[in-house]
Amino acid sequence: MDLVRTATVAGVTTVTLDSPANRNALSTPLMRQLLEALSAALTAPGVRVVTLSHTGPVFCSGADLKETAEARATGRVPAELLADVLAALWEFPKPVVCRVAGPARAGGLGLIAAADIAVCAREATFAFTEVRLGVIPAVISATVLPRLSSRAAAELYLTSEVFDGVRAAEVGLVTKAVPAEGLDATVAAYCDALVQGGPLALAGAKQLLRRAPAPSIRAELAELSERSGAYFRSAEGTEGVNAFREKRPPSWVPAP
Repeated sequence: MDLVRTATVAGVTTVTLDSPANRNALSTPLMRQLLEALSAALTAPGVRVVTLSHTGPVFCSGADLKETAEARATGRVPAELLADVLAALWEFPKPVVCRVAGPARAGGLGLIAAADIAVCAREATFAFTEVRLGVIPAVISATVLPRLSSRAAAELYLTSEVFDGVRAAEVGLVTKAVPAEGLDATVAAYCDALVQGGPLALAGAKQLLRRAPAPSIRAELAELSERSGAYFRSAEGTEGVNAFREKRPPSWVPAP
């Protein structure tokens, strides 16, 4: 059964979680298909941006608890495969935009936090429900905790209280919360902006956002100056500067 669907238009591949019968729960088959979809988008030269979306009213309900209960005594539980999914999203060199039109719980919040940009409907709801099940939000902490302030993380992890899209934006879980009727237009605007960037430059900018700082300001500036010069001297940098001076789109911008 196809639990993840993909479609590519004008350089943007939309990867859609399509398992509404179980609220897009993170089952092993769904996560394996998601990894396959990301791998295909990674190697496709025409793909510039990936959007992670969903069918049905729920973005993702978290781990597939039925499968988890059945697998406890026999093998790897689905939550362990989630580590591979989050790593693939976090390390993905192309921009990832997450579109959240409905509720997200537990592991689903890990997916949202792993994206570079996340847009949700204001009416969408979120919760870290793990402790009420007697477990902890361990795996998703790798992507979630870099997004949240320590006070917000403590409150939301320990209480498991439900919060809305506006609060999700306030604490940094999502980039922006918008009215439901404006969700698709906002996601499209972000994608339109992202495809204007050079592919190598976007990957390099993502590396900057995740790099560890150097031990001193002079070492930091020396390393960053070297990086900057390499990009300005590159073929992509040369094309970008020439396109700007000639008042034309650079060669990497997809045709509309």
